[in-house]
Amino acid sequence: MEFVPGPAVHRVLCADCGTPIVPNSANLCVACLRNTVDITEGIPKQSSVSFCRNCERFLSPPQSWTLARPESQELLAICLKRLKGLNKVRLTEAHFIWTEPHSKRLRVSLTIQKEVLTSTILEQIFEIEYLVQHGQCPDCTKLAAKNTWKALVQVRQKVSHKRTFLYLEQLILKHGTQKDTISVKEVRDGLDFFYSQRSHAIKMVEFLAGVVPVRSPQTLIRVPANYKFTYSVEIVPICKDDLVCIPSKQARQLSNISPLTICTRVGNSFQLLDPATLQSCEISAPVYWRAPFISLATVTDLVEFTILDIEPSGAVRGKWVSADAQVAMSGAFKSHGSYGDQDTIMDHENSSVSTQIFHTRTHLGAILQPGDTALGYHLSHANFNSDDFSSLPSSRIPDIILVKKTYPNRRKKNKSRNWKLRSIAKEAGEEGETGAGRGVVGRMGGRDQKKVEEDYERFLQDLEEDPELRGTVNLYAAKDTKMRDATDGARKKGGQYGMDVDEVDTSNTTVVDEDEQDAEEEPDFPAVKLEELLEEFDEMTLGDSESP
Repeated sequence: MEFVPGPAVHRVLCADCGTPIVPNSANLCVACLRNTVDITEGIPKQSSVSFCRNCERFLSPPQSWTLARPESQELLAICLKRLKGLNKVRLTEAHFIWTEPHSKRLRVSLTIQKEVLTSTILEQIFEIEYLVQHGQCPDCTKLAAKNTWKALVQVRQKVSHKRTFLYLEQLILKHGTQKDTISVKEVRDGLDFFYSQRSHAIKMVEFLAGVVPVRSPQTLIRVPANYKFTYSVEIVPICKDDLVCIPSKQARQLSNISPLTICTRVGNSFQLLDPATLQSCEISAPVYWRAPFISLATVTDLVEFTILDIEPSGAVRGKWVSADAQVAMSGAFKSHGSYGDQDTIMDHENSSVSTQIFHTRTHLGAILQPGDTALGYHLSHANFNSDDFSSLPSSRIPDIILVKKTYPNRRKKNKSRNWKLRSIAKEAGEEGETGAGRGVVGRMGGRDQKKVEEDYERFLQDLEEDPELRGTVNLYAAKDTKMRDATDGARKKGGQYGMDVDEVDTSNTTVVDEDEQDAEEEPDFPAVKLEELLEEFDEMTLGDSESP
């Protein structure tokens, strides 16, 4: 085979330095071409980015504010948007150059290409320095100015306790719906949520409608050159474990259920159960508001009973098992010497009723055992101001209605909890704020503060005793439980999205006698397991506060 040489490569000398090069349209080598032509001309070598220290967001031109981590792709995109002249070149690579974490400067390395002469493409690497300028975004400015809201959600429930709002606060935190709220204010019978945009308020109303039965009419407040929207959300005044007497006409429409029922579940609708027959019905918010009714009694009216004997009757529906039970009032067969202070004894404890044995039918046949303690409503000694209840024949009204099992021996031990809850942080200087308040519920203080504390403790007990309720909220592991000083009322506050930590209250200790101290704990107490708890994270802006 004959060797055929390739075509000869002709070279010319560079017009400036005389270096032999492949011929090009400029007749210049790469070094001389870079010295002659600067493709970075028109691109500033220094720029600035705006950063809001309150919400930790960067300004993304032209008007949006974006949450971006240091040296992230989002922050790099914001930096590139600040540069002018990048549309005239081709950007091939960009990355951050490391700087000190506390530095107010960002360094970005860019690699660009541009055609300088005919069929001649030049590539160049250069560095741009950004100065981080601190300021306030419009949302934080409105938050600092106060009363500059665009939309308001008024949540109300006309009941005598705050347990619903304590539970609602945990649901809001779990789903993160508090992030768009600029402020929260506690008012009579509820809470007010303020928003800078109408869409955020609509989102909150839709969330509330999905977790609790509500009705929500809209109100438009017209101000010159400004519109403000108010959404009034009223929650059904029926809570879990409440005693309810359904009007007779409505009870016949609900599968002819017995009018005297208890509430077993509350979601976007609530469920009522007849303890005697295990018949249940579910009432949605629209059905309820067509013919509203109220509770006969709430959890504050519950009385402790001791189970003397219980025998299942055979009827089973889900987790409920019908059973016939013999009960007596708690402490009915104790000696009078064990009461201690006679001034604290209730009137019915001194009467013959305290030693009377009652027969009742309950739905807790799978839970209760002889010797257990249960909470129930004592109907034979109750006086209700209700026409629907008065119209019931006496044969359909039992003496006792048991609601749930309780664990008094565990309460007497006064053990500290190994878990805690989070609460939405209070806004500094807000009207009605008190230093001893807990989260958004309990800020008003005054004579109702003690009642709020009792509702909160009852809410914590419900979380401990009800595994299903615990599954709907987030519980966090408590690293250490401290005793609270009586003079310590301050909290550490986070930023706009910061949250306070509610820990267990161990300051209210009670003195019990030796028999109560020696009482064994209930073996079936549903203690909170370690795998149900979440760990704390520093980026969630938590304060090491203690419960009041």
